[in-house]
Amino acid sequence: MEHDRIAVVDFGGQYAHLIAAKVRRLRVLAEIVDPEAPLEALRAYRGVILSGSPALSAHGEGADYTAGLLDLPVPILGLCFGHQEIAKRYGGRVEHTRREYGFARLRVTGESPLLAGLGPEETVWMSHGDSVTELPEGFVELGRSEHDGGHEAHRNAAIANEELRRYGFQFHPEVDDTVHGQEMLENFVRGICGCRPTWTMPRYVEEQIEAIRARAGGGRAFLLASGGVDSTVCARLIVEALGRERTHLLHIDNGLMRKGESAGVIARFRSWGITDNLHFVDASREFLRALAGRVEPERKRIAIGNAFIEVCQREMERLGVADALLAQGTIYPDTIETKGTKRADLIKTHHNRVPLVEAMVRAGKVLEPLRDLYKVEVRELGAALGLDADLLERHPFPGPGLGVRLLCSDGTLDEDARRELARIEAEAAGLAAAFGLGAAAMPVRSVGVKADLRAYEWPVLLHGTAPWAAVLAAAGQIYKSVDGVNRCCFDLADPGRRERGGAPRLELRRASVTGERLDLLREADQAVMQGLARHGLMQAIWQCPTVALPVAMDGRGEELIVVRPVHSERAMTAQPAALPEALVAELCEAILPLPGVSGLCLDVTTKPPGTIEWE
Repeated sequence: MEHDRIAVVDFGGQYAHLIAAKVRRLRVLAEIVDPEAPLEALRAYRGVILSGSPALSAHGEGADYTAGLLDLPVPILGLCFGHQEIAKRYGGRVEHTRREYGFARLRVTGESPLLAGLGPEETVWMSHGDSVTELPEGFVELGRSEHDGGHEAHRNAAIANEELRRYGFQFHPEVDDTVHGQEMLENFVRGICGCRPTWTMPRYVEEQIEAIRARAGGGRAFLLASGGVDSTVCARLIVEALGRERTHLLHIDNGLMRKGESAGVIARFRSWGITDNLHFVDASREFLRALAGRVEPERKRIAIGNAFIEVCQREMERLGVADALLAQGTIYPDTIETKGTKRADLIKTHHNRVPLVEAMVRAGKVLEPLRDLYKVEVRELGAALGLDADLLERHPFPGPGLGVRLLCSDGTLDEDARRELARIEAEAAGLAAAFGLGAAAMPVRSVGVKADLRAYEWPVLLHGTAPWAAVLAAAGQIYKSVDGVNRCCFDLADPGRRERGGAPRLELRRASVTGERLDLLREADQAVMQGLARHGLMQAIWQCPTVALPVAMDGRGEELIVVRPVHSERAMTAQPAALPEALVAELCEAILPLPGVSGLCLDVTTKPPGTIEWE
């Protein structure tokens, strides 16, 4: 049937496809379109949503798009950069202002169908550095953002011109952290645009099966099957489309898996009746050789991705299926974080998006039926295909595995880095003191994301005794206010010692990816996973990476272990999760005695500015 459609104009923002995903949850078909799409093609849509952008500014740099886009005779909603562009197009003023990251309160100041059914104050999610400072003629303010203590941060956080049917939000209603963002989008899509709710997941399954058959023709598919949710759902979908005899599955033990993971993966696929075309390779030594001496996160990720493709191509040749399409369970966060659109920024290269894979994609040799979906949609798709809930609710595990949870270093810090760390520590300690905490700069960088741009910056370790709310508040103040910081952790090992002896002494150690370090991380990771299961938290917590940093604490050990429990739905945003005191005590008892462990801390960072994985 012909669905009513919404166009999401992708200016490269991290959340562009998330907008489309949220619209599809309203059972309305949303399609991503390029800003330079022909005007005639855009006329077919019932409404348009303009995304945010990492690199464009509303001051004109790079803000090229199809002439007449903002004059289309349909409702248009702009988000973040799109909001600013609407204001500028009709004569408003946009300026660089104080940055806003994370939660804010939207105080509603005007009436509009766009905000129907909402309260006088709404919790919203911000990530921007420019703001609309003067409204165009005919526009009204619908809301302004407020922060701590009622401080008014920005006017014109929501605007409208009902006659033109032009609307703008400075915040991001598409992220889950905007509490009633789905209702705001529904007001626009089904209320203002009048779209009928006819798009469903069963229909999507039918469309994808048809698309897979069309792509494969009479050929075969060869799937890299890690055994995670994405690759497993992808495998089931391809089997439904092509049958078992035309679907080959390859599981590679890369030496970066969790303890006992590969055996469980093989057993799961065999339970489906896939035996003849199920292949297994232990390539752990090959991956360790590829990672030898590599320290920088991007070089590690690319080495892992290249090794996957090299092993896969070798096995395809050996098995006589070199002509098959390479199938991957790539989902949208993998694509957008690897600069998946023209204007997106590179946050981190995912293993399924290394240059070798990109070249194969361009050559039409790769099949990725999940590439436009988020994890929550992949789970819905898996349920529609009849997969067990226990499998679909497994914690996400990155394709590069523990390779991106084992941070490495050459053991040196230059003078510029030492000066920056000293400045960060002084500024962070001043802010933390207001919450009864101490702070120490951590001498190893991690990957983050700020205003849709990659941030490779320093973490801060908070220490002392304080309620959870105070720890989160202190962390938020630090990474919002101190330049060069994108992450905060909280010392779990011995807060009493910190109070008696002052700040911990953190020293960087030389370390690379080795079998010994991986085995240590596997033991710590297993302790965390078993602890979460024991306390009934495996579903309450969306994901919980365990990370090893080459950092000695107070002259002890060489590995600082970080536990990163988060609440999320789509991995585009995340909130740090609290752990029960009993579980913290159990983790200290299990992890601190492991050989070489110097300490244990909890990552208390939102995303943004800290990505869920450290690399």
